[in-house]
Parts: sequence; C-alpha cells; structure tokens
Amino acid sequence: MRLGTMILAALAGCPVSLVLGHGMLAAKTTTTLKDAYRSDFPTGAAINAAQITGQDTKGDALIAEQFDSISPENVLKWEVIHPQPGHYDFTLADQYVAFGQQHHMWIVGHNLVWHSQVPGWVFRDGKGNLLTRDALLERMHEHIATVVGRYKGRIQSWDVVNEALNEDGTLRQSLWEKIIGPDYIAKAFEYAHEADPAAQLTYNDYNLENPAKRDGAVALVKKLQAEGVPISCVGIQDHDSLSWPTPEQEDAAISAFAALGVKVAISELDIDVLPAAMSGPTADVSLNVASNPKLNPWPSRLPDSVQQQLADRYAALFRVYVKHRADISRVTFWGVTDGDSWKNDWPVRGRTDYPLLFDRNDQAKPAFYAVIKAASDE
Repeated sequence: MRLGTMILAALAGCPVSLVLGHGMLAAKTTTTLKDAYRSDFPTGAAINAAQITGQDTKGDALIAEQFDSISPENVLKWEVIHPQPGHYDFTLADQYVAFGQQHHMWIVGHNLVWHSQVPGWVFRDGKGNLLTRDALLERMHEHIATVVGRYKGRIQSWDVVNEALNEDGTLRQSLWEKIIGPDYIAKAFEYAHEADPAAQLTYNDYNLENPAKRDGAVALVKKLQAEGVPISCVGIQDHDSLSWPTPEQEDAAISAFAALGVKVAISELDIDVLPAAMSGPTADVSLNVASNPKLNPWPSRLPDSVQQQLADRYAALFRVYVKHRADISRVTFWGVTDGDSWKNDWPVRGRTDYPLLFDRNDQAKPAFYAVIKAASDE
C-alpha cells in the first residue's frame, strides 16, 4: 500500500495495522525514506546487475518505493564498461541510467578513475611496457570523454577519482600516480568537466573521519580549488561499524569539507555488525582475511539485541546528517538489502553480515524505523 493509499484507507476507517505494499514494510510507519528526507537530501542505494536488468523484481520494487537516488555498484567501473582497448560495453550502463530516468531519480556515476577494477591493459602498451605520461593521459581523457559524454545531462553526479589517499593522508602510489604524477587527479576532474560542465564532480574516499586522512583530503581539495579545478563535492563513504566513527567524528568530517565550500555526499553507507577482522577501519577491497568462526557469529540470524544496536547507530548518524542537511547532496546506502551487501564476503569469505536497513527477505529492519524517526528528531 503506497502512502496515498494508506491515507485513504485511514480516512475510510481501515486499521493502520495493515501490511504495506508488497509485504515489505510493516505498518510501524506510513512513510518511506525518500519522503521522510525529501526536504533534507536525496536518499539513495547502490544497485546491482540483477536489479538493473529487472531480474530482482522485489529489489526493484523496493528501490522504486524507498529511494530517489541510485548509484551503480559495478556497471560503470572501467573493467565492465571498457574491458578491451577500443571496445566499450554500454549494455548494463544504459539500462542503469534508463532505470533512474524512469523513476525520476538523482543518478550517480561511479566511478571514472580508481586503482582497482581497472584492466591491466589501461596502463601498458602493446609490448607490455608501462605507458608514458602523455599516453596514459590520452587514454584517461578518451575514456572519460566517451563515458561521461554518453550520459551528459542524464547522470547528475560523477565520482571522478576514487580512493586516491593513504591512511596518513598522502597520495596512494597507484599506477595513475606513478605514470602521470600527482596531477592525474586534477586532469581527471578537468576531463570530466569538459565532457559535462553541469555535472557535480566528486572526490570519493573512505575513513575520512580519521584526522590524518581527513587532513590529507582537505589539503587535496584546497590544492585543486587553488588551481581552478572544478571539484564540487567530497564523498565520505561511511563504511562504518557499530562503534566507529562516533557522531562527533562524523560531524567533524562533514564540517571540515563543508567549510571548503563543497558539498558532501554520504556516498557508500553501511554499518558492519560483525567482529572486526582487522585492527582498524578500512574499505580496501584487496584485503583477504582467513576464515575464522569467531568472525562469523550469526550465520543465520542477527540477535535482537544487535538489531537494536544497529538501529541506534543508524539513528545517531542520521541525526548528524540532518544537522548538516544544507551541505549534504545525498545519502546513499551501499546496497539495498543485507543479501546484496559486499560485506558478506569481505574481508572474510563466507561471512554473513547485516549492514543495511532491509533484510534478506526485503523486510524493513528496526534500523529502518529508527532512520525514519530520526528525520523528525530535531
């Protein structure tokens, strides 16, 4: 039952204990995420190939009902859209954009330049040697011009450069940096702006709540601004845990970037409820930790007590987001349901995680209702 239908039912004397819609939401609320935060910021989800192609019909219904923004989990990454020299495959990307347009959503492009999920040929010539600076710049320019140009005016925001910093705030020594030099970041933004001058252009990274990495990102943004580079947003990924970051750390991170005059996107939100597999927070997709039963304590069901911890944690974060709503361009969950989440197999294969607002049966969790309530907690 949609919101309007619920209102009509209530006026007709129907009990509000009716189950909502296609069985996804119990009637603890008559609103949706996008309606609850409509006056604050778009709420989004990263969607996968099954949802883009219509194979996950329940997921598609939930996306259309709850969200007014989408990000692509993988279909716009270089290895998918540009797998071979001179060969682009826009099949899934075109369907992704069409889905967003059909549902009148804020559409995000993720991502253009990253050290991961890039085919090896991108950095090498026909003999296997590393390219020269000029040759790699030309290859980057051609890729960005082609991809961004194809979706000009249809994708509203691009994650232009992804995860370029080390934990101490210095530049990651990726092949982009090694071959081109530190100005590869500026060049990527310039090429993206050239291809679509109206698009919001974002630098995206994780652990920006940690002071050293945040300071490095602040310095990077200031440098780009001083050079006239068209950066308009910083994406704070927010791959969080039940204990990190604190609301105060989140507040400080958002404040630091907003003070630079750029927007802030909460770009990849999820909350890990499992025991930490490493000594500190990270979202480095290359990590692989040996399996250990102690790291997978709830393979079939999340205890009610932890469900409540997750709900409280999401509510605390959303109260910070609402406080900064004038500076936040969107809040995007990295996945739709727990079953979609990358956290299930990272960094430990076979783990079952519960990091999102909807469970594996597309049902709203206590965290969903906590987030809805947080919209009016001021």
